[in-house]
Amino acid sequence: MQVFHSQYGALRYHDLPGGGVPLLFIHGLGCAGSSDFPRVAADPALAGKRRLLLDLLGSGFSDRPDDFAYTIAAHAETVAGLIDHLGLSQLDIVGHSMGGAVAIAASSLRQHKVARLVLLEPNLDAGGGMFSRALAAMSEDEFIQRGQRRMARLASREGSPLWAGSLAASHAAAVHRAAVSLVEGAQPSWRSQLQALALPRSVVFGARSLPQSDLNTLPQAGVAVHVLPDAGHAMSEDNPAGLATLLAGILERDHVA
Repeated sequence: MQVFHSQYGALRYHDLPGGGVPLLFIHGLGCAGSSDFPRVAADPALAGKRRLLLDLLGSGFSDRPDDFAYTIAAHAETVAGLIDHLGLSQLDIVGHSMGGAVAIAASSLRQHKVARLVLLEPNLDAGGGMFSRALAAMSEDEFIQRGQRRMARLASREGSPLWAGSLAASHAAAVHRAAVSLVEGAQPSWRSQLQALALPRSVVFGARSLPQSDLNTLPQAGVAVHVLPDAGHAMSEDNPAGLATLLAGILERDHVA
């Protein structure tokens, strides 16, 4: 595992060797790249490609500074710092859920270095999702004292053991502040930032998450849309091989184009 020492703390990431344009994975709320993406990154469909599995601050193996804002914008700044640290002329980014919003904001900061952007059911607008709204409705202290354990138990009972484990292991204040940030949104919105990016952009929905109005609206803004079979929102857990194959196809198509 590699380390990038940002001004707020150490970001840790797996750097799997390979060639071509490196691929950076950014995880969602209460998740970690080190737990969400190993099966996707190890799939033969992505063999030979350099893959970077990042744990954002407050998640996984990365530091948990109490004085960090943990907003989407703050996370994006640290990701931009990591991109600079890696010294890459180009990279591709995959962002899941909250990580999709982080990926959009980071790409806006380093647009000259991001070759292609693939978002997995990203947060594009204020308001958050079901879980982020439930988290943000609590006070930070309430979530730290009781909410984190309660939400992790609920996730486990509802069939998301991977997310339950990474949520339970995350820094509670980090999860709560990020949830509040998702609900509050950004100006300009992440949707507007995505539409303004001058690079190949794709959004993936799990078939179990349909219907989605963005299946029709995003292509009108020049954003390609794909549907992953046999998967819901937790697509790296539901269908990791299918996701790896889809990602390889998207990235190869965009590279050829």
